[in-house]
Amino acid sequence: MNENRPKSSGDIAELLAIMRKLRDKNGGCPWDLEQDFSTIAPYTIEEAYEVASAIEAKDYAALKDELGDLLFQVVFHAQMASEQNLFAFPDVVRAVCDKMVRRHPHVFAQGGAKTPEAVMLAWDEIKRREREGKPAKESLLDDVPRALPALMRAVKLQNRAAQVGFDWPSAMNVTDKIAEESKELAEAAASGKQKKVTEEFGDLLFAMANLARHFKLDPEEALRAANAKFVRRFKAIESGLHAQGKKLEDASLEEMEALWQEAKKFE
Repeated sequence: MNENRPKSSGDIAELLAIMRKLRDKNGGCPWDLEQDFSTIAPYTIEEAYEVASAIEAKDYAALKDELGDLLFQVVFHAQMASEQNLFAFPDVVRAVCDKMVRRHPHVFAQGGAKTPEAVMLAWDEIKRREREGKPAKESLLDDVPRALPALMRAVKLQNRAAQVGFDWPSAMNVTDKIAEESKELAEAAASGKQKKVTEEFGDLLFAMANLARHFKLDPEEALRAANAKFVRRFKAIESGLHAQGKKLEDASLEEMEALWQEAKKFE
């Protein structure tokens, strides 16, 4: 590492210059030079999750670093696109600026939405008009990205279908559907047919995502919270057993369950 390098000015131009240097065929980084859009895409997704993780942990020092890593991914993709004469970083900035102004007429134009709910309705309507201006697709669902996490994609697919009236009237209807799917999953499990079990389990998850949508919940966020709760309570089991001089592998299920219930009461 060059200890004499001056501290960064924080100017985006510096980051763009670093990226160009990394991709320079004369003296650049061999690893960076070997990459393309498809090989970098998994890192882009990973960095987005690390941003979410830092936010969840309220670790704002880490958030600063993770946002930088995510920005670097944008710069990386833009540099590769520039090399192929597809577009450059200023085009990315211009496109998002134009989009944000276009989708916020209540801010940059006269009148418009006054509540968060009205903003979301207007946003969806503007996006719908934007899709109409693009070349026709075979299906209304074609541009819902396949690479999204499955629960998130399920909600987006359902939202898109709901725009044309294909939706359950209320959350109560969805809970009835969940009960139906749960029964079908139990029947599939009893049949011993693994393929059918997988199918019915997927149907149940899809219905649960739909319920989250009707409750205006983010199922990914809800599951992350449930994961964090499980980790807290399991760690309480570990701490409780340690205080008793016991190891996890030596404890009975009943002992662990008792400590779990203690942790639950404490929370």
